[in-house]
Amino acid sequence: MGNYGPKDLRGIVLTPTEAASDNLERKLGLFSVVIISLSAMIGSGLFVLPALAMLEMGGGENPVGGVWLAYLVAAFLVIPGAVSKSELSTAMPSSGGSYVYVEKTFGPLIGTIAGLGLWANFMLKSAFALIGFKAYLWVIEDIIGIDINIETAAIFLLSIIVIINILGVKRIKKIQTPIVMFSAFYLLSVCAYAVLTQDLDWGAVSSKDSFGSWEDVAATSAFVFVSYAGVTKIAAVGGEIKDPGRNMPYGILLSLLFSCLLYVSVTMVMAAAVEPSEYMHGDHGASEDPIYIFAEAVGGETVGIIAAILAVVTMTSMALAGILASSRFPFAMARDRLLPGFLEDVHGKYGTPHWAIIGTGIAMGLAITFLPVHDVAELASGFKIMIFMLINACVIVLRSSSDSHAWYDPEWKTPRGLYPLVQLFGIFGGAALLYFMGTKSLIGAGVAVILGTIIFSSYGKERVQSVITPWETTKKMLTDPGEVERRRVFAAFHAADTGETGQLDLEGFIGAFKALGYIVGGGPNIPDDAIVVPSASKTRPDRLIGDLFHGGDSDEDGLINIEEFLSVAEEIEPEG
Repeated sequence: MGNYGPKDLRGIVLTPTEAASDNLERKLGLFSVVIISLSAMIGSGLFVLPALAMLEMGGGENPVGGVWLAYLVAAFLVIPGAVSKSELSTAMPSSGGSYVYVEKTFGPLIGTIAGLGLWANFMLKSAFALIGFKAYLWVIEDIIGIDINIETAAIFLLSIIVIINILGVKRIKKIQTPIVMFSAFYLLSVCAYAVLTQDLDWGAVSSKDSFGSWEDVAATSAFVFVSYAGVTKIAAVGGEIKDPGRNMPYGILLSLLFSCLLYVSVTMVMAAAVEPSEYMHGDHGASEDPIYIFAEAVGGETVGIIAAILAVVTMTSMALAGILASSRFPFAMARDRLLPGFLEDVHGKYGTPHWAIIGTGIAMGLAITFLPVHDVAELASGFKIMIFMLINACVIVLRSSSDSHAWYDPEWKTPRGLYPLVQLFGIFGGAALLYFMGTKSLIGAGVAVILGTIIFSSYGKERVQSVITPWETTKKMLTDPGEVERRRVFAAFHAADTGETGQLDLEGFIGAFKALGYIVGGGPNIPDDAIVVPSASKTRPDRLIGDLFHGGDSDEDGLINIEEFLSVAEEIEPEG
């Protein structure tokens, strides 16, 4: 088994995931899961992106009306990530999201890169919401009859949102769901009214000329990918979901279906009711307030004003929740010693990670001020695609190494026959989307990789505990399977050594062999209270585990240390 001693154990252990918390009340059912997930998706993807996507699908020159196809293709390519995260979230129902899944699977270096990517994604999506807020603010300006400096108003609102997050006013989150749901209902009502009363040009959304080239469809699908960024956000509250093995995956997939139907139906009616060129603002490119243009054209000025006000309120609530979510990534990374410790500081009075919130707010302010809306959307989508690719890879790696990392035991798995095809489709499909998005998305992903590597090498590397990750085990399975088995034995010993004494009593010894995959229980002609290892030995098919324990206890002190455990493990093989 190799010349390992007790002191070597900590350096090569396979660290299990965080234990699920039993302190949270599981009160969220399937309907709640769907509603929460939908509320995290419906926002800038509906109120700002459609006109930009029309121009993108037209090759950046002439807008076309077939943009609904891009939303449909994007949803199709989100399915693998949704399936994979459904599986991961039932294995780690209280872990808090993609950062933990990636860090536990690939280790702290890739975890640092993923954490930065996730932070940038949520931060940019929140900035995108405030850019949408700016686009619709002029309607309120006309209503109140006061000139508003749009840039100043957006930064002022951002400051208020940062302060609210520091104060920890969690009640604000409770109003987000009804706001978003009412906004979606209002838009669907306007669409229904348009279908019933308007002479719609369905050729504008179904003819060959309405889709541009297939490269344009692919690029636009990548561009609107950010619209589905919230589909798996519900995993962050997995510890509060009833029957997570059922409600988590079905809730995620149902919310993806409903959001896709919403995006496709609204954008289809928008382009059929109003000529796509009407959503353009002359030399300034696509309009950033397409919902107002659509609603006003269909129902008149009052209907348009209501839509604009709903857009402002919805974008504000999305930005509020977005800072809350994005600030938790640097907080979690600081907790894992991957970022400076001050980002982990919690305000003594309000109990919130104030420095992480302030830093996120500053980054959002810079994005709002200096980045064009198109670039913000493209960067956010690029980061999200990259994370979804990693999530799909996590499932493949964890499945491949689950014998050595027994903590990975999801309640719900990718349906039989679809694994790993679904995950591979998600990885290669995501890579294709990044390619068609062009250089900006690749630059964004490259910056995350470079910064993450620099931060880890200069700060985190010397501060994190060295552990064997499932990714390292997977690589070793291809190059040195014997080493994988040795590591598996050490991991089983460590998992059973709950008191961290470096020794196991009989009960711990039994637990270690269970962790190795042996069948421990009654056998033929064996008393009911006897514990045996059926068919586990090369030479003796049925052995009392008590005999194994006492035979391995060379110093007869009633305890098995790591060297003695290794000597026993060398003689036998795990079942199957």
